[in-house]
Amino acid sequence: MAYPQFDRVPNHYAGPTIQRVKDYRLKNGKRSLSPTLLQIGQLQVLIPRHFGFCFGVERAIHMAFSALKENPDRNTYLVSEIIHNPLVNNDLKKQGVRFIYDSEGDRQVSEEEMSSDDIALIPAFGTTMQIEESLRQSGIDIDSEEYREDYDTTCPFVSKVWKRGEELGRQGYTIIIHGKYNHEETQATHSHTEEHTKTLVVLDAAEAEKVAAYITGALPLADFERAFAGKSSEGFDPQKDLERVAVVNQTT
Repeated sequence: MAYPQFDRVPNHYAGPTIQRVKDYRLKNGKRSLSPTLLQIGQLQVLIPRHFGFCFGVERAIHMAFSALKENPDRNTYLVSEIIHNPLVNNDLKKQGVRFIYDSEGDRQVSEEEMSSDDIALIPAFGTTMQIEESLRQSGIDIDSEEYREDYDTTCPFVSKVWKRGEELGRQGYTIIIHGKYNHEETQATHSHTEEHTKTLVVLDAAEAEKVAAYITGALPLADFERAFAGKSSEGFDPQKDLERVAVVNQTT
């Protein structure tokens, strides 16, 4: 995937040394899997292949600040934290952005307070189908090309997971999402995927082993609902819905 040449992020989010390292790795086509070695006197610092703001985060921050700059007279909202970075979120709040939901998922701005003249940014994690419908009810035209290009900051790698989940769901697979069930991205993926098929969220190897045990009959199916409460589609039937499964991953 080519990196677009936008004006990245505000300078105070980028340290000059780290930016030089990132630019160096990009120039070399990101081919090397080995860490970058910084030699500072006798101190050696190893920097991993992936560090700092990823492409999706830089894109989301760029879109948010661009929306503020280009629409100074419009009310601007964020569905929730644009990324998990207090500095960035607080900077957006200082510029007048209101968060529709707080970090606990409690609604702070009602549908009635918003109008079609307002801007509502979708965060880099994406959002659920239910929240998308709520934005429509507030008069926000989230289905327009302008909105998707300018105000939907969903990371392209996240939406790629949604598309793959839809493809597999249409082929008759139940989708197992490897991720944290209470993370915004996983909730969004769960919501979009279960439009097409039954969906189950699995956190780690221990939970995957439980799912395997339900499939083989080593664990009683009656225990499934208790073990995966809130982590599966409504009406999930482990006896039927675990016959053919495919796995997608939370990207963060």
